[in-house]
Amino acid sequence: MGHHILVVDDDEGIVEVIQIVLEGEGYVVRTANNRDNLQNLTDDLPDLILLDVLLSGDDGRDICKSLKSNATTKDIPVIMLSAHADADKVAAAGGADDFLEKPFDVDALIDIVAKHLSSSQSLNI
Repeated sequence: MGHHILVVDDDEGIVEVIQIVLEGEGYVVRTANNRDNLQNLTDDLPDLILLDVLLSGDDGRDICKSLKSNATTKDIPVIMLSAHADADKVAAAGGADDFLEKPFDVDALIDIVAKHLSSSQSLNI
């Protein structure tokens, strides 16, 4: 069974593209469109989270800080997504492990996910 990835973005088009690409790479992908959909996260923890910086009604940075301050989810790699020019700094301020600028190249998406899953897996050995 492949790694489980959670995609949190309120843009259905972005979510659909990410899901198709990552499932094509053998990952198991779940999606959420806001903070409310993260409430059951402790039931089935993902191996990696792709999180939009600006969600309607929610700030991805706050969600990231919350995930990183929770003992259960703090070690899950979080890659933030945004179209903002300086969002890499914003993502870092939120405690994200990495950043991917929208629009992104699908190869860049695959590479960044693989990089973080291989490094997080080596920590669990």
